[in-house]
Amino acid sequence: MVEGSSLRADAQRNHARILDAAEAVFAEFGSRASTEEVARRAGVAIGTVFRHFPTKDDLLAAIMKRLLAQLIEEAGKHDLFAFFTHMVAQAAAKKTVVDLLAGSGVDIRLPDAVGHLEEAVGLLLEQARAAGAVADSVRLPETMALLASLCQGALHGGWDQQLQARTLAVIFTGLKHDRPAPRRQAGTPEPPIRTSTT
Repeated sequence: MVEGSSLRADAQRNHARILDAAEAVFAEFGSRASTEEVARRAGVAIGTVFRHFPTKDDLLAAIMKRLLAQLIEEAGKHDLFAFFTHMVAQAAAKKTVVDLLAGSGVDIRLPDAVGHLEEAVGLLLEQARAAGAVADSVRLPETMALLASLCQGALHGGWDQQLQARTLAVIFTGLKHDRPAPRRQAGTPEPPIRTSTT
């Protein structure tokens, strides 16, 4: 029994080492990354890599799943604004890996993980609204859309820390205030009422 537990522990350590090495290798080499280099950096045989991840697509999907899990965990440590800041910084720092995942053509379907991330952000949003830090009119769909857009911008634009900070400051200011309905200027005629001619 002890021997079996030891084997399982070794397999878990190998799994983690392979993923750590894969993130580094993909970040360095992009689409040219090889599983042989991943195995070398992880300190395991190539066959061990294939036992855990039969194809490169499987390895990419595992990286994405782990990144999402890490982000969900991070959401529990921050308020909404700090989480936005963390996400944008992560997108900028992991540019090559995330870009490779996005453009690899791999059909990565992780609805459970994505759903959990939305739940985590939704909780942060509720807390921010309750504290008066975010306008009551702000809802989860637009919050997730803003988060995704910011991360894509940081990812593809190579944002430095100053640009991240300035952009986030604009977004945070917008989240804090309800936008008033546009007012018609005095003397401006009412728009004509269109009627159907049919």
